[in-house]
Amino acid sequence: MDFPGWDPVLLDIPLLPIDVRWYGLMYVVGFICAQWILTRLARRQFFPVPPEAAGDLVFYCVFGVLLGGRTGYALFYDHSLLNPLQFVQVWRGGLAFHGGLGGVAIAAWLFCRKYKIGWGRTADALALAVTPGIFAVRVANFINGELFGRVTEKGVGWAMQFPTDPMAMKLMGLSDAWTMRDRELCLQVAYGKRTWESVQGLLSEVDQFGGKIDWAEIAPRLDWAKVKAMTDAAGHPLVPFRHPSQLYEGLGEGLLLGLVLLTLYLVTRKRPLRAGNYTAVFLLGYAAARISLENVRQPDAIFGPVGTVFLGMTMGQTLSVGMVVGAVLILVWPYLRRGSRSRGGE
Repeated sequence: MDFPGWDPVLLDIPLLPIDVRWYGLMYVVGFICAQWILTRLARRQFFPVPPEAAGDLVFYCVFGVLLGGRTGYALFYDHSLLNPLQFVQVWRGGLAFHGGLGGVAIAAWLFCRKYKIGWGRTADALALAVTPGIFAVRVANFINGELFGRVTEKGVGWAMQFPTDPMAMKLMGLSDAWTMRDRELCLQVAYGKRTWESVQGLLSEVDQFGGKIDWAEIAPRLDWAKVKAMTDAAGHPLVPFRHPSQLYEGLGEGLLLGLVLLTLYLVTRKRPLRAGNYTAVFLLGYAAARISLENVRQPDAIFGPVGTVFLGMTMGQTLSVGMVVGAVLILVWPYLRRGSRSRGGE
């Protein structure tokens, strides 16, 4: 399959340093979907708050996702973001799901304190509401050409050559020292979606370290059709074919898990499961999908070519094991409390 090469920027805003990006827009889509679902759950009294309180919970979660996701990404994947100036630039990407999950847990706890309700049903409502956002953000990851998969065979029907692959960037002369937008504009030229003349005036004169960029040398190399057809002496493509793992994750962690939770809710609507059990299903389902799909996702560069950090597991797998532990605790906690009370009575 051919990578579509869409522009990660949906709308350039003249005279402002901020663009409307697909990545940010998909978070907005996720929050809107979540509010719609939470409102319906509140109207059906599954979520024990007035329907208008759904927006309040989403407001809490916006900050939980952004602060938790950014903090998690800085701690687990990119320590350079611990610099406050870089930390606040969330529109450039760099949010970790597991960090966002922790941020949402804190936000939900604060919400429960305000409305004086138990955490279990609030967490359940969020579990039922979050999967559309997961799917949307994974689509944005695909549009950005980030978080692509491991190298696979050309014969795999859905394998793709990504222009953001390190080898592709090297062949086109694109540098990590440039701004993100400079690289994106050059890729749009390489795909033939914009002309060199239309982007030349938008490009930076120097890179992020102050070095002068020779655009006259770069321009002739911006030909994606030519680059992806390059082969080595044995006839193998220089730009490898990879799994589109962003789409795998969107379908597994978002769409499929969302359908499982929706089915579970509909089947148990008249007699809901114990508070917290829907949350446990979400945690277990997400962990199973993520642990499996990490096997075809390219390891994070910070962890070296193998990408493992603990007992042969990647960072994503390691953090997902923590989700499994959390789910098990949710499921057994009522029985542990019951046993403790029984022993206390004796």
